Amino acid sequence: MAAVVDKKVCVGCGACVAVCPVEAITLKDGVAQVDPAKCISCGACAGTCPVGAIKLK
Repeated sequence: MAAVVDKKVCVGCGACVAVCPVEAITLKDGVAQVDPAKCISCGACAGTCPVGAIKLK
């Protein structure tokens, strides 16, 4: 299981990047991207996203 970003919903605010404890999220071209190899599925990013663009799958 890893976090998945809905690129159509993401506004690129960076809140998820700031809360990720393993630095699995980066912003590329104004959209969050999750590295599934680093993601520990903690849910911090999903809980922080103000527009609900991140889900755990």
